[in-house]
Amino acid sequence: MNNKTLKNTNSLIYIASDKQQLETLLRKTYEWIETKSLKIDFDVVKNKKGDKYIGLNLKAHNKRVEELKKTNFFAKEFLDNYNKIGLKIGDNLKTKKIEYLVGDLPPYGNDTNMWCDCQDSPEEYWKTMKISIVKIENNKANLNWTWTEWKDKSKYNVKAIKENGIWKIACLEGFDYDSLTKI
Repeated sequence: MNNKTLKNTNSLIYIASDKQQLETLLRKTYEWIETKSLKIDFDVVKNKKGDKYIGLNLKAHNKRVEELKKTNFFAKEFLDNYNKIGLKIGDNLKTKKIEYLVGDLPPYGNDTNMWCDCQDSPEEYWKTMKISIVKIENNKANLNWTWTEWKDKSKYNVKAIKENGIWKIACLEGFDYDSLTKI
C-alpha cells in the first residue's frame, strides 16, 4: 500500500499506491458519469397508447453496457450485475409484475440517482469528494465517499477489485440487484 519507485537508468518511475489508484479511479469515474456518459440507465419502452412502460429498450441497454465497459472503470462483476438488473426490470415490466406509468418516477430504486444516491449534486463534486478507504485486502477494496461542500454525513459505499493489475469498480451502493428488482 506504500508508494513505490523503480530505478531506471534514465529516470525514476513512480507507481501510485493502491489508495491513490482507488481515489483516482473514483474521481475519474464520477467525472466521466457527469461529463461524458450518456446518463441513460435502464431505458424503457412505452406501450402503443404511450401511457405505460412495457419493457426494456434492449438496444439502448446493450449500448449502455458497452459504453460502461469501454471506460475500463468497471469490473466484470459490476457489468454483469448492471446487465442482470436491466434485464430483470425489463422482464418485470413485460410480465406486468411492476407497473410504470409515463410521467411517474420509476417503480425501482429509491427516487434518487443510482450513481450517487442523490437528487442534486454540487458542481464538479468529483474534484472535492471525500474518499475513505475502509479496507484493502487480497486485491479487493471497500471504500466510501461523501460530499465535502454540503457537509452531508451520509456515505456512499463502493467495492473495487483488481483485474489484471488494475483497480476497477465491482459494486456501487445504488446498483443493488435486490433493491432494484424487488416487486
